[in-house]
Amino acid sequence: MSTRREFLAAAALLPLRAQDLPTFTTDIKLITVLATVTNRQGEIVRNLTKDDFLLLEDKRPQNIRYFSQESDLPLTLGLMVDTSMSQRRVLDAERGASYRFIETVLRPNKDQVFLMQFDFRIFMRQPLTNSLRQLSDSLPYVDTPTFNQLRAQSGGGTLLYDAVVTASQEVMLNRTGRKALILLTDGEDYGSDASVGDAIEAAQRADTLIYSILFADQGDGRRPLQRMSKETGGSFFEVSKKQDIDQIFTAIQEELRSQYSLAYVSDKPVITNEFRHIQLTARQKGLTVQARDRYFARH
Repeated sequence: MSTRREFLAAAALLPLRAQDLPTFTTDIKLITVLATVTNRQGEIVRNLTKDDFLLLEDKRPQNIRYFSQESDLPLTLGLMVDTSMSQRRVLDAERGASYRFIETVLRPNKDQVFLMQFDFRIFMRQPLTNSLRQLSDSLPYVDTPTFNQLRAQSGGGTLLYDAVVTASQEVMLNRTGRKALILLTDGEDYGSDASVGDAIEAAQRADTLIYSILFADQGDGRRPLQRMSKETGGSFFEVSKKQDIDQIFTAIQEELRSQYSLAYVSDKPVITNEFRHIQLTARQKGLTVQARDRYFARH
């Protein structure tokens, strides 16, 4: 697709930085599942143990080999900002809240963040970095297209699904540790080659959570964002009078800091590449486990 080619050309000019991260040997095919647990009141539940969880793969019980109450794994985070004209009035709020969020979450010795914007183009505004200063310097340039750019394009567009596919395949796929994309958008896609299903599959193949933040007065963007978040193990939020963007970022920060990390080795050998379904539940009644529902088994 032309947009992907444009992105790759830009990426060649802005090379991603390598980082030495701990990894597991691929011979044992360890599957990691990140989970957030809440009670009936929607409050995050901490201090559970491995024995408090039941893990099924394709309806078969699995043995949880590794467990951590608070994941200390490195975090690769992608901030993905919708810069189509429909989002123009909220960009200032998004930029400010994004900086405050990164400032709080980023651990320079462990984590890396990239900044991507999308409208009728997909542009890597800031490649992976652990530098708060580089991210701060890049955020002011996240903006809507100019009049001349729109005129040259013969109109606008919002390549939301293509952007998720690009970020998942070109950035997240070969990263280790925890991985999450944060989408700031009205959820409306215009012009993508990819479908919402393609976007979900790309994120799942890359073991990446999607956190969606909806900025919209009207429209049909809510449902696809809810679906992307649910099926990848992330969360959906909507900016409103009851919950502003800073409060939403605080909630995401709390989730990222309170995740359980569970890992297992499947009892079924991998013969062909395939998706396998995961069901992670809490044994205690009244608790809800938020986690991805499938993973891609690579031969």
